[in-house]
Amino acid sequence: MLKSRNPGVPEHMKICQLCNLDFTLYHFLLPLMRGMGEAGHEVVGVCSDGDFAGKVCEEGFRVETVPIERSFNIFRHVGSIKKLVALFRREKFDIVHVHNPVAALVGRAAAWRAGVPCIVYTAHGFYFHEHMPLLKRSAFIALEWLAGRVTDVLFTQSQEDAETARRLKLISGSHIEAIGNGVDAQRFHASGSKADRNRVRASIGTSESRVAIMTVGRLVAEKGFPELIEAMLHVDADLWVIGERLESDHATSIDEAMMLAQSDPSLKQRVHFLGYRKDMPDLLRAADIFVSASHREGMPRSIIEAMMCALPVVATNIRGSREEVINGKTGSLVEVKHPRALAAAITHLIESSDIRNALGRAGRKRALELYDEQLVVQRQIKTLGLLK
Repeated sequence: MLKSRNPGVPEHMKICQLCNLDFTLYHFLLPLMRGMGEAGHEVVGVCSDGDFAGKVCEEGFRVETVPIERSFNIFRHVGSIKKLVALFRREKFDIVHVHNPVAALVGRAAAWRAGVPCIVYTAHGFYFHEHMPLLKRSAFIALEWLAGRVTDVLFTQSQEDAETARRLKLISGSHIEAIGNGVDAQRFHASGSKADRNRVRASIGTSESRVAIMTVGRLVAEKGFPELIEAMLHVDADLWVIGERLESDHATSIDEAMMLAQSDPSLKQRVHFLGYRKDMPDLLRAADIFVSASHREGMPRSIIEAMMCALPVVATNIRGSREEVINGKTGSLVEVKHPRALAAAITHLIESSDIRNALGRAGRKRALELYDEQLVVQRQIKTLGLLK
């Protein structure tokens, strides 16, 4: 294993995977937990309680629930830190691996206090970003820098974040590695049948000949839904919005944009809010174009899923997204908060199925080469020295 504050780490390791939400543990960390388990190590999930925690347990993993609020107010986390310190001391983890900005700060503080030998942080996207006001950005960089004094290994998903972390010296050690992001290539593929495609479209209310645009994300303003819905006023296609607003989410709502979509005569028959869905591969294979209008991201998995299903992608020119989407080759990049640019890029794809198909094929090829989930998992396991 990589050098930590306590080099006497046993070959069989006990590893904690910690995040805010049970949703994250189930949907994003389970493949890594499986990979570590298959390598012969004991893996325990730690997150706030919820229905998805039980689903992780059904996979054969133990989950310890500790409430971790999605707030940067440190005073709201005193109780969580105390509970985590007690848990870490009782469990005697060899590695505590933290995820998500808030849980990463809280978890690293508790792991350091508990004397955990090795603390690993995966930055799925630093909370600070290029469009954030300077004073606010500086404050969040300072928080990352402070927590980095007790961080042994920093994984980032994007190369851009890795370069930023090195430049700002965000951890005291030197081990910073961009691991990418990945999805299950066996589940997300482009070989669906025409009958399945038409069945999905009919269930939503989109005809066989109509161009369908798909977008995915939490229903909050920073995911770009207000701009995308405004863009749809100038686009001749249907829009499928997949996602919901989490109860724990404090981000700005999109109530005004949703009211526009549901009341405007030109939109209400074309914009479909489909909520949380379990059939993402089927939906992607039934769509024609994928759009991500987000204001900030880390390394968005939704774009990779779309690329694996051979969809052309229109995305905002932000960290992560611009690493995944090659402008003019696998899709288009447009400026943030620019509805007209979104509409123009989408319309360009609507007008030519040949262009859509060519970009989609190129996107799938790129996704298979770079973003296969198993490759990402193995990079982490190898770096942490968890292979026998």
